[in-house]
Amino acid sequence: MNNGSPKLDNLALLILRWVLGAVFIMHGSQKMLGVFGGHGLMATVQNFQTNLGIPLPLAYAAVFTEFFGGIALVLGLATRIAAFGIGSTMGVAMWKVHLTHGFFMNWACDPDKKHGFEFNLTLLAIALALVLTGPGNYSLDRNITKPKPRL
Repeated sequence: MNNGSPKLDNLALLILRWVLGAVFIMHGSQKMLGVFGGHGLMATVQNFQTNLGIPLPLAYAAVFTEFFGGIALVLGLATRIAAFGIGSTMGVAMWKVHLTHGFFMNWACDPDKKHGFEFNLTLLAIALALVLTGPGNYSLDRNITKPKPRL
């Protein structure tokens, strides 16, 4: 990523991590904690099983990935793993829920029309970019893994 300024590249990765992380902290909070209009962990897991046919362990994994993966992205901790999990969750959401509703979001909030997959695709693309590039220098990952000076 050093075609431009390394500082700007790292700032761009920080912005991508923070935005994607914030989105998933919020959505994960709905699913896990029942805040922001969400239904909470048990209702979400039951919905995933009953309406989407997602097995119980994977339903829990999806909820925990959204919430804790979002936190990890904001911190830049286990970034590639968190981004991979979030990207996988978005892939499943597209496949199980949104593909049949077309590309576009339901911006008019028409109760007879569901949301398409454009938002999920955007989040998946950001997650994939973070998997491929890593967290950048402004992250706990980089601070943990940077070479230590020899004595």
